[in-house]
Amino acid sequence: MTTSVNASAWPDHKPTALLVLADGTVLEGFGLGAEGHAVGEVCFNTAMTGYEEILTDPSYAGQLITFTFPHIGNVGTNEEDIETVNMAATPGARGVILRTAITDPSNYRATKHLDQWLRARGIIGLSGIDTRALTALIRSKGMPNAVIAHSKNGEFDLHGMKEEAREWPGLEGMDLVPMVTSGQRFTWDETPWVWEKGFGRQSEPEFNVVAIDYGIKRNILRLLAGEGCKVTVVPATTSAEDILAMKPDGVFLSNGPGDPAATGKYAVPVIREVISSGTPTFGICLGHQMLGLAVGAKTMKMHQGHHGANHPVKDETTGKVEITSMNHGFAVDQATLPEGATQTHISLFDGSNCGIELKGKPVFSVQYHPEASPGPRDSHYLFKRFADLMRANKRA
Repeated sequence: MTTSVNASAWPDHKPTALLVLADGTVLEGFGLGAEGHAVGEVCFNTAMTGYEEILTDPSYAGQLITFTFPHIGNVGTNEEDIETVNMAATPGARGVILRTAITDPSNYRATKHLDQWLRARGIIGLSGIDTRALTALIRSKGMPNAVIAHSKNGEFDLHGMKEEAREWPGLEGMDLVPMVTSGQRFTWDETPWVWEKGFGRQSEPEFNVVAIDYGIKRNILRLLAGEGCKVTVVPATTSAEDILAMKPDGVFLSNGPGDPAATGKYAVPVIREVISSGTPTFGICLGHQMLGLAVGAKTMKMHQGHHGANHPVKDETTGKVEITSMNHGFAVDQATLPEGATQTHISLFDGSNCGIELKGKPVFSVQYHPEASPGPRDSHYLFKRFADLMRANKRA
């Protein structure tokens, strides 16, 4: 049954959007972006900038993002900051939750209002709720499943929304990579953005890199190209035989959404063959988690996850502390790392594993996002580390 929800006697305060949690909690607000409804896991992101990059990160597939920073949308959107590579895929985030209404954009790079951009991408939004309270709830109870809905006339099937939120199985055990991976292989030569110049092109590559696309981001590819790589991006289900037939100098394991154990059913055997071949290998986020699975470790669902651009991580190989960008709800269980797999990075927030390397092999990975899109650039050195491994391997 469709019912009209009215939180106030004043007509202009009639809610046009709802967030219904799996426990039956209903949060009322004002709709923005696309109309309709979507189900997903609610997480919070603490980044103060880069909302467009966050909303187009394929790693957020299946999630509803709560921004803790209140002013989202004030610099508009543009075509250069989109992180999705496969434009035909389902958008990263299923919904967005904001504290305040979106203001008109004020930035020379803006080409479109965020509300208009959300509508065009089919992303449902809600504003006008206390995002601090929602964040506190997530910190204490974990990331809830929920349904977000936007209806301009304020009419909602509240009973149906509660039932859908309650019955959605959640991200644990869910393979979301097929929603975001590329359908066919392609090459990439675009290099990082430079102020007042835009993006460049890699015309004299030193390395041939194959990137397995579990939901890869554009800026990862740009930084690989910037280190002298000709990158061939292949779908997530590409066989090890096909990958190694391209005679890569290195293999990259990309970020992506969902439960690594579910995706690992078909990805882990491929990764094991790549490792056995002696090919230098670098993984990020989901790629890191599945590398852990490939060497015998286990992954686990996190209580609230890590989502933001201000996460301190210690590189235990150098003693250096870097501020990183993170987006993950699963992690490698460091207690299960086997002999020969060394922990290289740890989170200084909670001590969770953030990096591994394999003893005697040119293979390493990190849990966070060193491509800094959005976020600090402290971790760009990892792309150089990968290039150095490939260079040394070629010389050997």
